[in-house]
Amino acid sequence: MTDYLYNFIELFTESAPWLLLGLLIAGFMKWLVPMELLQHHMGDDRLCSILKATFIGAPLPLCSCGVIPAAIGLRRSGASKSTTISFLVATPETGVDSISVSYALLGPFFAILRPISAILTAIYAGLMVKVFALNENNADKIQENTKTGTTKPCFSSKAKEAEVVKSCCEQPEKTSCCASESIITIKPTIFQLFKQSLEFSSGKLLSDITKWLLIGLLLAAAIKTWVSTNFLTQWGDGLMAMVVMAVIGIPMYICATASTPLAAGFLAAGLSPGAILVFMLAGPATNIATMGMIKQEMGTSVLVAYLFSLFTASIGFGYLANWLIDLYHITIPNVAGNEHVMNTSMTYIISAVLLLLLMVRNLIKKN
Repeated sequence: MTDYLYNFIELFTESAPWLLLGLLIAGFMKWLVPMELLQHHMGDDRLCSILKATFIGAPLPLCSCGVIPAAIGLRRSGASKSTTISFLVATPETGVDSISVSYALLGPFFAILRPISAILTAIYAGLMVKVFALNENNADKIQENTKTGTTKPCFSSKAKEAEVVKSCCEQPEKTSCCASESIITIKPTIFQLFKQSLEFSSGKLLSDITKWLLIGLLLAAAIKTWVSTNFLTQWGDGLMAMVVMAVIGIPMYICATASTPLAAGFLAAGLSPGAILVFMLAGPATNIATMGMIKQEMGTSVLVAYLFSLFTASIGFGYLANWLIDLYHITIPNVAGNEHVMNTSMTYIISAVLLLLLMVRNLIKKN
C-alpha cells in the first residue's frame, strides 16, 4: 500500500504543472479568443476544420492531463465535437519534447513515425466522430438553432442588432434600452479579462474535471503498482501483444514524454516495435479522466467513436511499424528504460500544492 500511495503522489506531482498550464490555456481560450473565430475555423465537421484542430493541437506542450481542460474550453467556446476530439488526440500524443526523447531512446525511425502516426490518428478520430455521432451532432445543431431563434432573434446578425438598437433609441420613452446597450458595448479591460480567465479555469472548469482526474490518477497508480512487466511482455509479438498494450494504454494516465522510456523498457524486455508504438499512441491519447470528460461533455456515441478510433488506429500503425522495419531492415536501438523517480523540483512541488488547494477550495464552496 505504501508503494501505491507513493505512485499516486508521484503521478499527481508530475501532472500538476501541466494541468495548471492546461487550465490557464482553457481560461484564455474561453475569454480572449473570439467565439466567432473558433466557430469559423472549428465550429463544423468539415475535413478542413478537423485538420486545423489537429495541427493546432499537435505542437501545444500539453500532456494527457493538461489537454482535458483545454479541450473543454475549446468545446464550450464553439468547437464541434469532431474538431474537439481531433484536438484532444493530437495534443497529448506528440510534441517537441516527446519527439526528442523518442529520437534519443528509440532512434530516428520512431522519432519520425510517432508524430506522423499521432497526427493521422487525430484526423481519423475526428472523421469517425463525424460519422458515428452524426445524428447526435444534428440534434445539437437543431436544438442550438431553436434556442437562438427563440431567445435572441434580433441578434442573429450585426445589421439586425444595429436596427434593433436604432429603433429602440429613437423612442424617448425607452432611454433605458440605450443605456443598457451602451453598457453592453463597453469592453472589459485586460486586467478584467485576465481575472475572469483565472476565475473560470480555477473554479468551475477545475471543479468539472476533478472527479475524473482523481479516478484516472488512482487507476494509473494501481496499474503502475500491481501490473508487472512480465504480464505486459509475455506475448512478445503479434496481434495479442498489440491488443494488450492498447487495453493497458487506453485507461493509463501517462504523458507522451514519460511513456517513451517505459516503451524502451518494454522493447528491451521483448515486445515488438509495433506493440510499443501502440502503447505510445494509446497511452498518452486517453485515460479514465479523458473518457469521463468526453461522455459528460459530448455523449456516449462520441466516446465510443473516440475509443474505437484510438484502438484501431494504434494497432494499424503498430502493424505498419513492424512491416516497415522488416521491409527496410531498420535497426531500433535496444535501450532499457530508466527507472522513473518522482520529480522533486520546486516547480512540480509548488504546482502540486497549488492544485490540491484549488481542489479543496472548490469542494468547500460546493458544500
